[in-house]
Amino acid sequence: MEDVAPPRLAVLKALGDNTRYAIYLELARSAKPRSTAEVADSLELHPNTVRPHLERMREVGLLAVETDNHGGVGRPQHLYSLAPDAPSLGLEPPPMPMLARMLLGVAAAAGAAGDEAVEAGREHGRAAARAYLDEVGRTAGEAGEEKARTCLRALGTELARLGFDPAVASDGEGVTVAFTHCPFAELAQAHPDIVCHLHRGLVEGFVGTLGGAQVERFRTLLDRQPCRVELSSV
Repeated sequence: MEDVAPPRLAVLKALGDNTRYAIYLELARSAKPRSTAEVADSLELHPNTVRPHLERMREVGLLAVETDNHGGVGRPQHLYSLAPDAPSLGLEPPPMPMLARMLLGVAAAAGAAGDEAVEAGREHGRAAARAYLDEVGRTAGEAGEEKARTCLRALGTELARLGFDPAVASDGEGVTVAFTHCPFAELAQAHPDIVCHLHRGLVEGFVGTLGGAQVERFRTLLDRQPCRVELSSV
């Protein structure tokens, strides 16, 4: 099995430009999609300056674009918003973290156990893996180490998309994926028995659906060790 490519490299390059970062913040804070002219006006820039930056961010998957055909005479205008799977950079709408905390509190009060959290996570992981396969397909005849590499690469991509910034190490017998950042850190500290097991289930469901590897051990906050998953080839 081989290392995962550096996560979100294209995204980081795109946001490394000050103008693009300012545009991204503007769209992240907007309650509705914005046109090129609206973004340009908010940032006091010319639309011709903003347009190529919007297109670049759309190319790397940061932005979604829709066409407004109700603007009257002339060409339809494009409306931009954050893509559903774009990194939030901590800019989620304020109600979302609050909703997550409340739902977690309800689950804890209802006595939700680790096994239930794992199964809920597995279902999400399976769905994410199926979406991945629908998007990229499966190479015919892929087996053994090749299949394991594909599984690891896909898992790294999914974990990076979710904000875990995975770091991969191999000892020749298996692979360890460490989570260098936890996007659920605050909630996990409060309810590790639920949140960490949701994460564990997500990884197990994703890997199990893709095949080529299996989860040998999943270290969480409850283990008092750095959070990580240990995988072996099938």
